Amino acid sequence: MSIFVDPQDIKKEKILESAYNRFLHYGYSKTTMNEIAGDVSMSKALLYYYFPDKSQLYVAVMQKLADDYLKDLRSCGEFSSLEEAFVSQLTHKNEFILTNYNFFDFFRLNEQNLPDEIWNIIGHIHEAEIEQLANCIANEVKKGIIKPVDDPKAIVDLLLDALHGVRVSTFSQKKAHFPKKEQMDEIHQKRLQLVKIFVKGLMN
Repeated sequence: MSIFVDPQDIKKEKILESAYNRFLHYGYSKTTMNEIAGDVSMSKALLYYYFPDKSQLYVAVMQKLADDYLKDLRSCGEFSSLEEAFVSQLTHKNEFILTNYNFFDFFRLNEQNLPDEIWNIIGHIHEAEIEQLANCIANEVKKGIIKPVDDPKAIVDLLLDALHGVRVSTFSQKKAHFPKKEQMDEIHQKRLQLVKIFVKGLMN
């Protein structure tokens, strides 16, 4: 039995792939809709039919990128310890940001005024990260490795807030929220140190 594939979906996928490559290599500000239309051999008018402006195209690419990130996150499987679970998630996210660093040029340009759609995507990722780590805490409680925790999700949310604070504290200019690429390793190492302290606290 043949499976019907909508040509419209194929065109959208090609647009998203081209836009992602452009945003990744040149950043949001240096990418034009004309260039993306040229990449997929499409008129600019037709491109605007699918995506009314560049910011909406960026959001669509961001959603696809987020879906891929969450798919990888959920495929991690079992962890041998609570610390391994936290370290794995932190490392995975750090590598994800580094791999797609130029793509997030949009964040640096609009960090004080990000569209609600972007915040919704970020919120969805945040909830998935909390759920994964909260489940790991619950499993460690069942094994008797750590003491019972009243609200694992609230505990993880608190830690993620603290890790966010570590990121901000490394900046010389407090108004900037998205780190420079050369700061990423230092930020990651500080976060790993905080996670070790956090996990030890749960085990005592």
